[in-house]
Amino acid sequence: MPESSSNPQTQFPKKKKAKSKTKRQLRYLNRELSWLNFNERVLQEANDLTVPLMERIVFLGIFSNNLDEFYRVRFALISRLAKMQKTLKTDIVKENLIDIEAVQLMRSIQKRVSWLRKQFDQSFGEIRETLAKYGIIFLDETMLTPEQGEYVLSYFRRTVRQYLFPIMLDQFKNFSNLRDKSIYLVIDLKFKTNPLIENHALIEIPSELPRFLVLPESLSPDGNHCVLYLDDVIRYCLSDIFSMFGYNEFFAYTIKFTRDAELDIDNDVSKSFLETVSEGIKARKFGATVRFIYDKRMPNRVLDKIVAKFGLKKRDTLDPGGKYHNAKDFMSFPRLGSPELHYGASPSLDVRRLTENAMLLDVIRSRDLCLHYPYQPFRYLIDLLREVSIDPAVRTIKMTIYRAAKDSKIINALINAARNGKQVIVYVELQARFDEEANIRWAARMQEEGIKVIQSTPGLKVHAKLILIRRKENGTNVYYGVIGTGNLNESTAKIYADEQLFTADKVITADINKVFHMLDDRKFFQPEFEKLIVSPFSTRTFFIRRIDREIRAAKRGKPAWIVAKMNNLVDRKIIDKLYEASEAGVKIDLIIRGICVLVPGIKGLSSNIRAIRIVDRFLEHTRIIVFCNNEKPEYYIGSADWMERNFDHRIEVTVPITDPDIQQDLWRMLQIQLTDNVKARLICADHPNAPIPKKTKQKRIQSQLEIYTYLKEKYGNE
Repeated sequence: MPESSSNPQTQFPKKKKAKSKTKRQLRYLNRELSWLNFNERVLQEANDLTVPLMERIVFLGIFSNNLDEFYRVRFALISRLAKMQKTLKTDIVKENLIDIEAVQLMRSIQKRVSWLRKQFDQSFGEIRETLAKYGIIFLDETMLTPEQGEYVLSYFRRTVRQYLFPIMLDQFKNFSNLRDKSIYLVIDLKFKTNPLIENHALIEIPSELPRFLVLPESLSPDGNHCVLYLDDVIRYCLSDIFSMFGYNEFFAYTIKFTRDAELDIDNDVSKSFLETVSEGIKARKFGATVRFIYDKRMPNRVLDKIVAKFGLKKRDTLDPGGKYHNAKDFMSFPRLGSPELHYGASPSLDVRRLTENAMLLDVIRSRDLCLHYPYQPFRYLIDLLREVSIDPAVRTIKMTIYRAAKDSKIINALINAARNGKQVIVYVELQARFDEEANIRWAARMQEEGIKVIQSTPGLKVHAKLILIRRKENGTNVYYGVIGTGNLNESTAKIYADEQLFTADKVITADINKVFHMLDDRKFFQPEFEKLIVSPFSTRTFFIRRIDREIRAAKRGKPAWIVAKMNNLVDRKIIDKLYEASEAGVKIDLIIRGICVLVPGIKGLSSNIRAIRIVDRFLEHTRIIVFCNNEKPEYYIGSADWMERNFDHRIEVTVPITDPDIQQDLWRMLQIQLTDNVKARLICADHPNAPIPKKTKQKRIQSQLEIYTYLKEKYGNE
């Protein structure tokens, strides 16, 4: 087994003398501000000149989409607290890990977001200029030639106009019907002959249509690609809508509402939980406003009328912006330009053990298998489900579903299994945020096909990623299990870095079966698990005991270290235990993609802790924890981050990895990431996302490329 990782010398902020309150703040970073640091790291990719140009604009879209979700979820919580004029205490402080008045926190968030948006605008301006050099040109409604204008008007009449249903503002009475996630044009209508007479209308920009219109090459000189926002198509054609009423002067300004996304789950026992969630989803679309963004060019008289008409208050976040909103649509920007402006094809490293026409269950029975997505293809799991759906010896298939792909091959395979007479049991999590509607539809579809669907239990999400297959072999039930760190979703498996264990281990599969019996029973009793670590029963306690073991080893002068990779590190109790371990001499390396409220590198608190964040082409989503264990390392993968919700309020499953070959792969990938000096950034209090210090002539290590090379070299000639 390779030696444990060491912490390189890193410059961390020095601890200053301060009052007790300041000391407490230094001990934990604020959760919300830490998340904004993560989103800043996403924005840095849009500024990175080594990222292909068209992918940089996609990162702008990811940044914007992340920020919208932040406002709908986290900022909405703080806003509710502010309206109640309360301080973050008790249960709330456990999640936020800092005592701070809610209004003060909102101000801090707004200040940080304002700075990030300036960086965003600057980035987009630079990207637009560079795109123009490659012949990809943004036009607006004022820049069209007569020929281009004729095409835009034809497109508007043929495609767009049927989706537009203007609302006259003076007649509009129900502001709450304006939808979250949508953007609207406020139209200032005038008569040139009598400018004192004016009216105003609202037009929702249809989300059913592409946000960007690419003009035909014949209308784009010099072989350029000319692109218009759909907003500007509508602006150009406003006379086609309103001139029949005599208006002949039009000005359009974009507005957007961000609403509280919290589901209002009532306790009406006469309703099923599915009915309750469905009603909550409908209400969410018209939830309380937490942010109102408007075009800062809008005249004050129009803005004042909008604010008054919609009943917005000073406490609501009124945010002046630019001409365009919903930059998240950059995530689906048209694929234009030459190949070098884009990432190459996604890697797909075949696994020779699975490509020699052997039955996949035979392969798994012979030895544990771990697939590393997206470097290795997700199709093997689909192949496995296809195989067992027609295998006459397979009797039962059980699965948990948290987020499924839009056109899920996974679910189609389960439906096929049910049609072939298999007993199929699926636990569908109805409370998967923003996927509730899709999951309700999938649940209904599966029930129609004869699949037994187990629905959510209020207040306890099932986040574990599990499959269990029961097969009759020589008259005996034999079980096969799949446990992953990411969703059973073929779409996200192409861009999320995750691990998935396939095993026939009798103890592990028996434990998986216990989890499904517990879900089916719905009483959530606590089974005795032999190998699996399951929330909400034992996950926190288990890892605290493992950390304590490293502390004891360090105090005895023995090797002691921990390497942990996850999405978020928030839970205060486990953070305090990591601080204790650090001061006992345990070397701790953390790879935290998102929120990290632990403060690394503070003398007397966390001097032996190093934490990094990696953002690159693929979303780092894996949860891997490795303990030194007296130089006999223990490896674990699972679905749980180290957060209170994952420890106490969800069904999560973590599994030990005992196969030496899989351990070697996990260790090598972790070590590659810990030496990343291209896409990794240090997590620290005063300088979030600080670059990794480089030595002169040091080799550039971009971990995702290095991991691909490692797996290709190891398995390419397997």
